[in-house]
Amino acid sequence: MQENKNSGFDYDTVVIGAGVCGIYQAYKLAEMGTRFLVLEQAADVGGTWYWNRYPGCRFDSESETYGYSFSEELLQEWDWSEHFAPREETERYLQHVVDKFDLRKHMRFNSRLKSAHWDPERSGWRIVTDDGQVYSTRFLLTAIGLLSTPTLPRYEGVESFEGLSFHTYHAPRDPVDFSGLRVAVVGTGATGVQLISEIADKVGSLTVFQRRPNWCAPLNNSSMTPKEMQEIKSQYNEIFDQCRNTPSGFYHDVDPRKTLDVAPEDREAFWEKLYSGSGFGVWLGNFKDILTDSDANAEFSKFVARKIRQRVKDPKVADKLVPKDHGFGTRRVPMETKYYEVYNQDNVLLVDIGDTPIERITPSGIRTSNKEYPFDIIIYATGFDAVTGAFDKIDFVGEDGLKLKDKWEDGPQTSFGLSVDGFPNLLTLAGPQSGSVATNFPRGIEEAVDWSSQFLGYLLDNDVGYFKAKKSAEEFWGQHVQKMSERILFAKEQSWFTGYNSNVDRKYRNRCLIYAGGQLRFREFLKVESLGGYPSFDLVSLDRQQSSSP
Repeated sequence: MQENKNSGFDYDTVVIGAGVCGIYQAYKLAEMGTRFLVLEQAADVGGTWYWNRYPGCRFDSESETYGYSFSEELLQEWDWSEHFAPREETERYLQHVVDKFDLRKHMRFNSRLKSAHWDPERSGWRIVTDDGQVYSTRFLLTAIGLLSTPTLPRYEGVESFEGLSFHTYHAPRDPVDFSGLRVAVVGTGATGVQLISEIADKVGSLTVFQRRPNWCAPLNNSSMTPKEMQEIKSQYNEIFDQCRNTPSGFYHDVDPRKTLDVAPEDREAFWEKLYSGSGFGVWLGNFKDILTDSDANAEFSKFVARKIRQRVKDPKVADKLVPKDHGFGTRRVPMETKYYEVYNQDNVLLVDIGDTPIERITPSGIRTSNKEYPFDIIIYATGFDAVTGAFDKIDFVGEDGLKLKDKWEDGPQTSFGLSVDGFPNLLTLAGPQSGSVATNFPRGIEEAVDWSSQFLGYLLDNDVGYFKAKKSAEEFWGQHVQKMSERILFAKEQSWFTGYNSNVDRKYRNRCLIYAGGQLRFREFLKVESLGGYPSFDLVSLDRQQSSSP
């Protein structure tokens, strides 16, 4: 790689975020020998696995499919303790990776990006952190996370509660002793389900405030034996190859049969096997039309509803836990460990706030339309301003004073989910509409980071001063993303996949935040782009740039 001729910048590249994505991008930039800096708002690496310290937090990707694949030495020296590792272990893993490859020297912690403004005279970015530090960089890469902007509910009196309260994203660093305490959990999404299952037998009493029930399925986690870990280490090539060849980046691939083509008794036996299996197989390894055909989806939803009713003793409570407004898998499926059995405990109460809405938070608890409940602790598992929320918190200003938030007012517009027209030299590694946001995340981000690193190498080697995504390419990608989403039932539902959050005023129109075309199709688009010399971008050479300067 040639030396950077566009001198005067503090860095060739600045990366925003030191989570799973930012760490791998740092590794690639160090390997390339470029001058770079990683800015991270937390006190250490980890991203999601640094912040979400709520009890029960763990991933629902199989452990061996979640780790990085780029280093055989790393793969052989790291042992996972469970088939679905807890947060604490994943955080230690990411710290180990950063230390092993000596990446900390490139990182600045406790540095939240406040603004990033394109400087047309220098063809680079001027960025400012919240503590007043100013940096200039030729390229700016975002790795700011899909679910990193938590949202509190918009109830009156949230700040008035006199006990301990927190959003799960900001759970206390020191473990909370719940013994004998009256605890409320507001929210029953994936986070709430994990939390509720973990603390139900540790509290004095638990009251769950549910707005919309979700279809949940058993995680069926277990410890990883030394023998299993050794077998995995001998099979990593096959494991990653298998993940690479499924649309989702997980082990699980769809069954080629159509639901209603299979005899009812055979369907039932297949579903029983999926339900007793582990991980996302019940969602991603089902019949091929479960997520595309309403009739097929309804049949499987009936199967899961029966499972819920079998597991919850009180029929009235069970009925509240069965979703009526969407089918299985059309929203993100929470993977659970004895979640439904929690509601058989005498110390657990389910409050349906669709029937009795929360009116306000009081100094001593929560008041609904029919009574007030006193609590010692209130935990808000109320979700995130997903995918674009973290971008909205940063003042991104591109060409001609265009603000990214204004450009995306009706929904994100991108080229491959990686670049944005009007924002030169900006790569959104895990941005909206990218293939990385709808897959097993580490598998997806390795794809995005590898392509982006190759692209940066091409720009540097060919003395390209700056690149710009073409508007025509952005329009094509937006239409393609929309077309892919409309083939799947979740496009019709209110969920974070489509930018919906009841705690956020913004409502996107006809924009899907994730790419539903699968990683195989996404990879092919990127391959064609690279082999074609990046036709979706205008590439301005250093010589041309300098000759046009005043």
